[in-house]
Parts: sequence; structure tokens; C-alpha cells
Amino acid sequence: ARYVGCFEDSPRRRTLRGASFLDYKKMTVFRCQDNCAERGYLYAGLEFGAECYCGHKIQAGNVSDAECSMACKGERSNTCGGANRLSVYRLELAQEAARRYGSAVFRGCFRRPDNVSVALPAARAMLNMSVDKCVDFCTEKEFPLSALAGTACRCGFPTRLFTLHEREDEQLCAQRCAGDELESCGTADYLLVYQTQVQDNRCMDRRFLPARSRRVVALASFPGAGNTWARHLIELATGYYTGSYYFDGSLYNKGFKGERDHWRSGRTICVKTHESGQKEIESFDAAILLIRNPYKALMAEFNRKFGGHIGFAAHAHWQGREWPEFVRTYAPWWATHTLDWLRFGRRVLVVHFEDLKRDLFAQLQRMVALLGVAAREDRLLCVEGQKDGNFKRSGLRKLEYDPYTPEMRALIGGYIKTVDAALRMRNLSGVPEDYSPR
Repeated sequence: ARYVGCFEDSPRRRTLRGASFLDYKKMTVFRCQDNCAERGYLYAGLEFGAECYCGHKIQAGNVSDAECSMACKGERSNTCGGANRLSVYRLELAQEAARRYGSAVFRGCFRRPDNVSVALPAARAMLNMSVDKCVDFCTEKEFPLSALAGTACRCGFPTRLFTLHEREDEQLCAQRCAGDELESCGTADYLLVYQTQVQDNRCMDRRFLPARSRRVVALASFPGAGNTWARHLIELATGYYTGSYYFDGSLYNKGFKGERDHWRSGRTICVKTHESGQKEIESFDAAILLIRNPYKALMAEFNRKFGGHIGFAAHAHWQGREWPEFVRTYAPWWATHTLDWLRFGRRVLVVHFEDLKRDLFAQLQRMVALLGVAAREDRLLCVEGQKDGNFKRSGLRKLEYDPYTPEMRALIGGYIKTVDAALRMRNLSGVPEDYSPR
């Protein structure tokens, strides 16, 4: 994040009008920035040592930096605004981060589709256009997409006529709104698109396979590599339940109805497994092997072990003996898990978690093809809008320091090189660039 200055603020008219949270004991600059970035906002502001505000634009004037002089409650060495004064930071969001406007998610600037009245069937002229007015109109009409086209508001679904896959430069949509000069409202040729809170139901139906399958396909991964998220995506994309080598009641209660079936029942489209023994691997006829950056996977699994599927391990666990012992035990398994599936697995499709996040549509197409299901393009487009599911951790309690020691990094770096070499030996692309250090 980049510090942009100290700004006026008022409880009656907030300078940053997005999400907010307070912590009068542990507020830090990092926590505020991370909270806002997790929700896709462009700015994070801290006030009164303990208050965090997020927004897409700064709606007040700046003042002297000396007026933002209150120490952060959880970090006395840093300042967190003052009384009615905000220390504001501009956030550098990850490329795939969703940006929000109130309850709507910003999708980007797109060229007007050729047959716009079919692609976006509901429309209304709005001479006093604003983002709120268009989003509210499309929400009322029960459409998941709201497209601002200058003085016209259009609504619809993602379809092959309007896939939202080819973003344009946002400057092409930068025409000011007639109803709010601080906002952009697109033009007749370049539409500014937001996703409303209306659920796209085209991909929500799920059921067991109509006929029992004799082929058992594994969805194999090291723990913490995103298996549950991948199951959510596969179920939406195919319309069929996924199964599990185990039974997890919390997953069953969250809607994974295949969790109770025996893994060889033949009623599910694929089966979650973390197993890595030769006998277990050879009992599957094919596999999707999901691989994730070990630094991220180890932390995710440590959080799951001590905090549940969407919870967090306590700081005492990270700073005690549990974390070093966990890394020493689990880091070698991260490598051997992939090596064993490459060696003993039949018809293994390798999918990198990072690629799935970056290019969900193309990676899901590969996965569905292995599963032998013809997923409609509109269904896959629907999945992109419902991709998070119920198992995404909030950023509110992410660690504010690097838990990996130099010794741990040296150990894990060696395993990364081993896995990278094994993938390349099979003429597959190596591990993604962000598996660092190499």
C-alpha cells in the first residue's frame, strides 16, 4: 500500500464509505489494509488509533500530516489517524481481487456486445445516472449483472454473447455520471459492469449421478491446497455432487451431500482424497491432482487444524512449538504427495491452484473434460460469478509477520525444486513463478 495523506472525516459524512471495522485493542495499519484489500477496496483509512474504513474514492479534503498523530492501539510505533482525521493508503490489489461498490462487485470495463438487447435484455434510460441507481434497478429486476452505459442502465447474465472475459482499459469507461460527478458511468460503446447480490441460479442445482459410474476419479491434493474450493467449483460446473475418501460432518452440513456416500459408491463425479500411498493411489482410475504453493498450503492446513475450515490458529500456536513441528512433518509430505501421484496415478491431470484462481474458466474446462461431463458454457460462466462458496477465510486475522524461518525456507525451497523437476520430466509445465524462493 502507498500512503496518500491525512484527510478530514466526519461521522455524518464519511470520507471512505465502504466497509469498516473497529478494534480498540489490536488495530494495526496492516490489519486495516488487509481487511480492505480482501474486500476489493482501493483505499484503506485509519482513524482515532482503532478505526478502519474502506472505500473506492476519497470524499473529503486533505489536511496536514501532523493532524494524523494518534498511535495505533496494536502498534504504538505507527500512526492511525486522529480525532476525525484519517490516515489514508492507496492499496495495490492482486490482479484477481474483486472490487466492491457497496454490495456490488466491480467486474470491469467491457466493449458493448454486438446484440446488446439480447445480451443484456432489461434496460432503462437514466438521465440522472449513478452506480447506485443502476445496481438497484438490476437488483430489483433480479439480474446478476448491472451495466452502466452513459445514460442507460442495462441488466443481464454472463452468456456467450457477453462473457466478461475481455476487459478493456478502464479509461474508456471513465465518463462521469450525471447523478454523481465523482463516479464513472461508462459510455454507449464501453460498459462499466458490476455484479449485483442477485444469485445466478443457472449453476446452483446439484444431484447424484443418474447411473452409477464404474470409474472412480480422484480429486487429489495435499491438505490446505484448496480441495474443498475445487469441489465447490466442480459441483457448480457439472451439476453433480462430489464425494470424499473421508467423512466430514461440517462439509456435509454446508451442502456437500456426497460426503456421506462411500467413496466407491459410483454416485459422485469425483472423490476428494489426501492419500499418497501406492495402494490408495492405484485404486483410482483417473485423477485431478491439485497443487498449491507449499508456503500457502502449509499455513492453510495449520489454520484448519487449529481453527477449523474457515477459522484461524491462535498466535500462541504459531509462536509455540506446534508450528515448527508441523513444518518439519508436513513439508516433506507436500513433495512426496505430488511425486507419488505422478508416479503411481493413472491418467493424472495436474492443475495448479494459482492457475485456477487466475484463469478459472479455462482450468475448469480442463477439469470437467477429464470428468467426462459436457458442461454448458453458460453454466461455466455462472460459476465464475459464484466462485467463492462458503469456505473462504476472511482476511481479518491474517498473520502480520512471516512465520517461516530461514531454515524452514531452505528446506521448503529444496522440495519446490524437486517437484518442479518431476513435473518437467513428464513434459508438464513446472511450478508457477510465485513458488519462491527457488
